[in-house]
Amino acid sequence: MGLHPLEFSECYLDSPLFREKIKAHEAELDKTNRFIKELYKDGKNLINATKQLGMAQRKFAQCLGEFQFEYIGDAKTDDERCIDESLQEFSSFLKNLEDQRELMMRNITETLMKPLEKFRKDHLGIVRAERKKYEKETEKYYSSLEKLLNMSAKKKEPQLQEADIQVETMRQHFQEESLDYVCKLQEIQERKKFECVEPMLAFFQTVFTFYHQGFELAKDFDHYKRALQINIQNTRSRFEGARSEVYELMKRIREAPQEYRQTSPISYEGYLYVQEKRPPPFGSSWVKRYCTFVKEQKILHMVTFDHRSGGKQGEMESVTLKSCLRKTTDMLDRRFCLELDITDRPGTVLTVQALSEDDHKFWMQAMGGKEPIGHYFGRTFSKERGIDAQLDDVGLSFMKNSISAIETRGINDQGLYRVVGVSSKVQKLLSLMIDEKSNEVDLSTNDDWDVKTITSALKLYLRSLPEPLMTYGLYKEFISPAKGGSPESRIQAVHCLVHKLPERNRQVLGLLMKHLANVAAHSKQNLMTVANLGVVFGPTLMRPQEETVAAIMDLKFQNIVVEILIEHHEKIFADAPESCPLSPAAPVFSAPTRQSKKLSRQNRPLAVYNPQALDIQNVSAVGDSSSLATDETSMGSNESVSSQSSSASASEVPTEKSEHVPLSATLSSGSNSSVTSRKAKAVYPCEAEHDSELSFQVGAIFNAVTQSREPGWLEGELEGKRGLIPENYVEML
Repeated sequence: MGLHPLEFSECYLDSPLFREKIKAHEAELDKTNRFIKELYKDGKNLINATKQLGMAQRKFAQCLGEFQFEYIGDAKTDDERCIDESLQEFSSFLKNLEDQRELMMRNITETLMKPLEKFRKDHLGIVRAERKKYEKETEKYYSSLEKLLNMSAKKKEPQLQEADIQVETMRQHFQEESLDYVCKLQEIQERKKFECVEPMLAFFQTVFTFYHQGFELAKDFDHYKRALQINIQNTRSRFEGARSEVYELMKRIREAPQEYRQTSPISYEGYLYVQEKRPPPFGSSWVKRYCTFVKEQKILHMVTFDHRSGGKQGEMESVTLKSCLRKTTDMLDRRFCLELDITDRPGTVLTVQALSEDDHKFWMQAMGGKEPIGHYFGRTFSKERGIDAQLDDVGLSFMKNSISAIETRGINDQGLYRVVGVSSKVQKLLSLMIDEKSNEVDLSTNDDWDVKTITSALKLYLRSLPEPLMTYGLYKEFISPAKGGSPESRIQAVHCLVHKLPERNRQVLGLLMKHLANVAAHSKQNLMTVANLGVVFGPTLMRPQEETVAAIMDLKFQNIVVEILIEHHEKIFADAPESCPLSPAAPVFSAPTRQSKKLSRQNRPLAVYNPQALDIQNVSAVGDSSSLATDETSMGSNESVSSQSSSASASEVPTEKSEHVPLSATLSSGSNSSVTSRKAKAVYPCEAEHDSELSFQVGAIFNAVTQSREPGWLEGELEGKRGLIPENYVEML
């Protein structure tokens, strides 16, 4: 049972049981007072700890926001730009979250701490004061009563009557105090139920509001998170592909380093030990210098560089070369030496020592010595593979024959062009088809050759050409627009460059792009999207003349160029462009984001809708153990970078020695505009979050499209329903 009620009638009896009841009430209020004091103390500690957490979070966010990734090369892909900007996005998200947390703590102070302390001081404190007063009155009354009762009966009647009146007065006053105190005790007992719990309710409401706001921020962040996951997956796939190429290049250089030594028609550079003569008796010394010889001016630049001193670099010295003579060992007891006659120092001969015999021969050739040898100008696949592939009528016939067979027999095969054939069969087929005497085989009806053998032979033919289909000369020009600019400027630049290709190259390239567009149109069955085809054919159709790490870093841009050619083949190969841009436009740094109507709070992250995730299809296709080792890069992409589009996550087709291309649906983007009462086409999928919005997939056609009164939104009809459409999710027709 709980506390006994305090009856007012008991104030007049003031029985021991009544006093026990009062003590029980007082003990309960003392316990409540201690509870509130302890809770207040813990609450202050909680607020201080939360402030410390907030400060640590803000410092962490500041650290994130101030850091920026550096990248290799002269340009970044759209995926890399998004990854670079992600730290700033994370920083902004954390700061926004901490703003909400700070607001929560201010609310906790106002709604919990202050009301509880006020109740403790204003009500429990008053009861404590009333208790002391009641105890004082009790002591005063019973002391007077005892004094009266101890008075002698022999006192005069007037004295006795006066004493009786005084005691009666004090008794009445004591009983009134008792009534007031009992009333106050029971009032506080009842009041504490809501005075304590109501602030707690407000506290939890504040806490849950904070968590709800965090949930809302997380929902707004979800689309960015999904897009960033795709950016990260694409970048990781490209990294894996580039890494395999780098290791392969490193292996080839390790096997034949001199063939890959970087030279150019205008200069040659490397380390030489230069003999410096000193006054007697010190003789001479040999100093290592990094030398650059400019052939046209015959100027030799030399700079001292000591690796052992932390890479300290000295001043540059330049001399003009008149002649270069090989210095034999009978003249100087050191190998690999050259004697340089200096024009600007008449009568001065400079003696230098190369690092090896091969290095000595290279310097001799560069400086016009007597032992010139040929230079390496890049690897050709035709020599390596022993296949004499040419871009002639026979080759064109093979291309048409192969394409017809693929589209007839295997257009829906999963992993088409990604799953490779057996090496021996592929080379046998290609040798057969490019032989004028035996190339009459119709691959469309001949079941002796399976589809993966035909696709691999087609790729091998393109890789075995003496020069890539898109030529060495135009390689840098094709790569340049892929490194920056709007989708329209990229398309226009590639359109112009295609019409700079030789006629036969352009004819074959157009034939191939039309075929690959047809393959991509069946991507729901074969899982080969435009992006995946770009990964497979990028290194096949275009490559630099020299193999370097810098060239490997550009593999990701080759894929973009091929994606543009596939997506816009009808426009690009139909007619020559009317005008061509002089230089690519400024880069676009991010893909379109969808605005939301929920952006009412300040500093809130951009609210966007989640693209409807496409189903991931896991496919297993096991290749032959002796399948053809591929030369394509292993980089994968989940989106068509040329059009800066977003898509769902991808699945891969695991095969032995296959080209690892993540297979996913690819979405293409377009421009966004707003014209009164027109048709529009969806370029991104969207899932409605409110009844007033429309859900749709890529390719949906909207009728009666008009500008909405809400910024960033259009209104349109789809399947008989009219609703809101994000403006940057559609392109006008």
